[in-house]
Amino acid sequence: MNTSTALSLRINGELFSAVLDHRTTLLDLLREHAGLTGAKKGCDHGQCGACTVLLDDRRRGETAGEGGRHGDGGQAGAPRRVNSCLVLAVSVAGARVTTVEGLADGDRPHPLQQAFVDHDAFQCGFCTPGQLCSGVAVIAEARAGRPSAASPPGVPDGPVELTAAEVRERMSGNLCRCGAYAHIVDAVQEVAR
Repeated sequence: MNTSTALSLRINGELFSAVLDHRTTLLDLLREHAGLTGAKKGCDHGQCGACTVLLDDRRRGETAGEGGRHGDGGQAGAPRRVNSCLVLAVSVAGARVTTVEGLADGDRPHPLQQAFVDHDAFQCGFCTPGQLCSGVAVIAEARAGRPSAASPPGVPDGPVELTAAEVRERMSGNLCRCGAYAHIVDAVQEVAR
């Protein structure tokens, strides 16, 4: 019985192809096969969010085009965030993945990366890659008018304001053992303005 599959996906705009065991998670593909160690293996159970990456599973030939950058958000159909430790790599063949390494534009950090620096929003930094990917998605989700459990009742008529409560609710899947949450909220709100 063959337990491996050849798959390709686009990671941070670059094509990646490999033959992988069906049980390989997206996180292990990124860290062990693609050499991208930004996404961290924290709990390995989808509870801490340290492995969060952005996933756009529109396949080739659809409106996303080839090789575009992700993480800028603000549009309907923006990539979604996933706990990469819970996603089997074979299930996202053909998708586009953005890791923390793919957020910057060359030497210029993503605005949220800069806001994290400006607000001292990290301490040990272990959770920071996942926090950054989630934060980028949170901003895109709010701009697209997607409500959260903290949103007022009813369907939003446009972008959702990222109040502190909104940011905390939307970022609740990302844990920070150092307790830098207040600074993370400040950083996300600054970029959302």
